[in-house]
Amino acid sequence: MTVADHAPTHSPVPPLAARARSVGGSPVRDILAVTARPEVINFAGGLPAPELFDAEGIAAAYRAVLAEVPARALQYSTTEGEPVLRVALAARTSARGLPTDAEDLLVTTGSQQALSLLATALLEPGDTVLVENPCYLAALQAFGFAGARVVAVPGDEHGVDPGALEELVVRERPKLLYTVPTFQNPTGRTLPAERRAAVAAVAARRGLWIVEDDPYGELRYEGERVPWIASHPGAEDRTVLLGSFSKVMAPGLRLGWLRAPGELRRACAVAKQAADLHTPTVNQLAAARYLADNDLDAHVTRVAGVYRERRDAMLAGLAGALPEGSVWNRPEGGMFLWARLPEPYDTTALLPQVVRHDVAYVPGAPFYAGTPDRTTLRLCFVTQTPEEIGEGLGRLGKGLRAASAGA
Repeated sequence: MTVADHAPTHSPVPPLAARARSVGGSPVRDILAVTARPEVINFAGGLPAPELFDAEGIAAAYRAVLAEVPARALQYSTTEGEPVLRVALAARTSARGLPTDAEDLLVTTGSQQALSLLATALLEPGDTVLVENPCYLAALQAFGFAGARVVAVPGDEHGVDPGALEELVVRERPKLLYTVPTFQNPTGRTLPAERRAAVAAVAARRGLWIVEDDPYGELRYEGERVPWIASHPGAEDRTVLLGSFSKVMAPGLRLGWLRAPGELRRACAVAKQAADLHTPTVNQLAAARYLADNDLDAHVTRVAGVYRERRDAMLAGLAGALPEGSVWNRPEGGMFLWARLPEPYDTTALLPQVVRHDVAYVPGAPFYAGTPDRTTLRLCFVTQTPEEIGEGLGRLGKGLRAASAGA
């Protein structure tokens, strides 16, 4: 026997699962990596303004929890979530017009995890999911990773068309509709109350789950609050409402929750046990302590006031930045503004040239489940000051003009 007989062979390792091979990374994350240079004014991210975090209030909540109940704060917890936090979340939800008990809620590690849990609990490979057009990008990823067939529901500047929704439900027999009806990502639009009632009626009449994601709803700058779809007749036993502290407290806490009917909520809890056992105990207890010791609503009001000024600064400068013939919306809240350039502009192709002018946006194409509108782009207006927004829009205008001239 020779040494060669003992030499290791080099057969390939088994391949990744098909779902891991078929679903790519996040184009937004890729853009953020490219535009991380400090001199870039970045309208691409969906990041809340860090200078507005109540860092001292949150730090005080952690100090109190670690001083008073360290053994509990640093220990394993229940999968469903810390009872004190679930009670506080139920009270906040009930106060906003949707009667909720603590037992109706499952605390998740950010509301993004809630999407993954729902996909695990509800979807078989090949099942159909209906989404808005365009749609929150990470939801497209979550459903795609589950092997779902994702179909966009036609709509307009106000959101989903209930008539088109019903036609698709009849034809496609989907498991669920995913929607961000208030200050949607990426468009910033809000689904009117009458359409919410109609969507609830379609779901009740045709048999459909509704996943209502509401990370931005508290960031309202003007107009009246629109009740959740979950509060409409017909939606009670088939709507999952997702919430998050990411945009109103701090995203680094990774605290979200879902409110769902019992059987589905229990299935999500089993899926969460397999995923991470539970959301970090110390974060949950600190958030509950923060809610007990501080007025979160007053904090959100202050944040919204600053964000409104930033939205107005962006609206004031768009006409000078975008080419003639462009159109854009005026969101009543949230973090995003959606613009459409005239043909034949392609915002994906233009982005590398615009970034050379030290400014960035997100092209609209990745947000579409079907054929994309390549003239669209998303601008986040909350992270920069009004002065920085003005400077950034000036750079954007120069970049677009230079790219157009070079075409």
